[in-house]
Amino acid sequence: MSHLIEGGTMPDRAGSSSDSTNQWESDRTTFQRVYDVLTGTSKPVSAQQFSESAVCSENGARQALEQLVEMEIAEQTETSPALYRRNPSYFEWKRVERLAREHSSGELRARLEDLLETDQKLQEKYGVLDPGAVVVTDDPAEDHDMLHDRWGDLTEWRTVRQDITMLKRAVRRTETGCHGKNIH
Repeated sequence: MSHLIEGGTMPDRAGSSSDSTNQWESDRTTFQRVYDVLTGTSKPVSAQQFSESAVCSENGARQALEQLVEMEIAEQTETSPALYRRNPSYFEWKRVERLAREHSSGELRARLEDLLETDQKLQEKYGVLDPGAVVVTDDPAEDHDMLHDRWGDLTEWRTVRQDITMLKRAVRRTETGCHGKNIH
């Protein structure tokens, strides 16, 4: 059950063969390819950049992006030139819905309790309530391994906090019955 929380991003096509790329192009519509690229995009990107990554015309990318904005899956962040990025709220909602659909309330609560315990241990280890309150210096006198471990802990702690938020929302969804049929 350690993989109840996982992000959704487009697979890296840079290392894939041209056959895989050609199949991706032929099996997916322009809209689907732009959506695929969008899911892996966190920074605002122009329609031209989307067209290059999605292997389509700039006009095709722009039309798909405008539809995605209307559907609230994407956001337009600038107007001249227009820049687009995924709407984080949509993808958070989608993640919560998937968790609520695929896992029982008991499974979600068990994972939530594990994460709350991890959060508590990290609070005790660093003597603060929040990972943002931990002081990390770039002092060369500090032990490299210790700094590396601290950064690793802080990354884990931030992820734990995000996962706790998602799981709490998913538990509410399973317990209020405001989602599709639970398969467990």
